[in-house]
Amino acid sequence: MPAGDLQKQLDSLREQLDKNPPLSLDERDDLNKLAEQIDAQIKVENATQDTSLVDNVNLAVERFEVEHPTLAGTLRNIVQTLGNIGI
Repeated sequence: MPAGDLQKQLDSLREQLDKNPPLSLDERDDLNKLAEQIDAQIKVENATQDTSLVDNVNLAVERFEVEHPTLAGTLRNIVQTLGNIGI
């Protein structure tokens, strides 16, 4: 189930954040807000075309790609799963 995959990836992102990578407070806050948005989308289980969520995750991928490639990889997986479930 793609929504289950998304939840696993979200859990992975949160685990990575719990390991306290060298992020600024703003970066950490932005990623936590993004995780909350993803979590809300999962809870709603609404497959509407909410492109703002995908756009926000894609922006986060670009932002963290160079300095935090592991986080960026997890975020890319989230984008892919969102696409697979029609979001």
